[in-house]
Amino acid sequence: MRAIWKGAVAFGLVNVPVKLYAATGEHSVPLHQVHQEDGGRIRYKKVCSIDGEEVPYADIAKGYETDDGRMVVLTDADLDDLPLATEREIAVEEFVPVEQVDPIMLGKTYYLEPEKTAAKPYALLREALKTTDRMAVVKVALRQRESMAVLRVRDDVICLQTLLWPDEVRAADFPILEADVQVRPQELQMAASLVESLAADFDPSAFEDRYQSALEALIEAKVSTGKTVAPAAADEEEAAEGGEVVDLLSALQRSVEKARGARAGSGDEKAPAKTAPKASAKASASDDDKPAPKRASRAKAAAADDKPAKAPARKRAAASDDAEPAKKTTRRRAS
Repeated sequence: MRAIWKGAVAFGLVNVPVKLYAATGEHSVPLHQVHQEDGGRIRYKKVCSIDGEEVPYADIAKGYETDDGRMVVLTDADLDDLPLATEREIAVEEFVPVEQVDPIMLGKTYYLEPEKTAAKPYALLREALKTTDRMAVVKVALRQRESMAVLRVRDDVICLQTLLWPDEVRAADFPILEADVQVRPQELQMAASLVESLAADFDPSAFEDRYQSALEALIEAKVSTGKTVAPAAADEEEAAEGGEVVDLLSALQRSVEKARGARAGSGDEKAPAKTAPKASAKASASDDDKPAPKRASRAKAAAADDKPAKAPARKRAAASDDAEPAKKTTRRRAS
């Protein structure tokens, strides 16, 4: 993992230098908006609404529109001057009972890793939180925004979990909740019996994202049957000029078609067809940090005997955000 923030936890006179790591990551099959007729990617340009001209990234600033339609332009210099007292410090404000922190306020979770010289004070804070069954309420600045957060212990690591500000939690204003509803004892007993019949210890690994699995299978089936669209010449020129390259699925399809042509001309039935897809599989597996260890290890093994194509394949896959569904396809091609 790569640390996204460095600073220190400060509570009382104790200072614990730490590194911050993202503890969670959502997975999904990346889909793009494309032209249905030819599969071309839909591009968006940043255009000024006044003069109609495309605006380079360096000239883009943040702005706030007032109620009467005027725009307040905020530059990076303006934002840098704003006070962030906790910029490199996780300041402990208080320690509160765990049950007093409403789960609805909990946001993103991060792991705190201590520096080598701070192992003892880190362990001291961790054990103190465990023993007292409390969380530490802190303030921290992440990505130029001050956030309220809590420090809690998960196994042997201290986690920092951001909190929503009180005014960011909406009230459940449903008049029907105020209605006088009578629940009969027999109904309550039956409902309790149903709950007990489905009672279990929570095991997240027992659940599966069936939609994503089906979507991956659908994509793999379309690629294996040749139901793909070749990229336009304009996309190839853009990639040559350093722009965004075509997606990995299209690159694999072109490689397979090229290999088939070479095989037909040379009479070699195996080597050309395996080169490009296997190298792409290795690149795809190296750049994909999603939790699919089995698929990634197979792709890596398949690519081990094809080192000459390793570098260009990695370059193609690094620029692609469609690596995940391509991995299954590559194995099918390589087999």
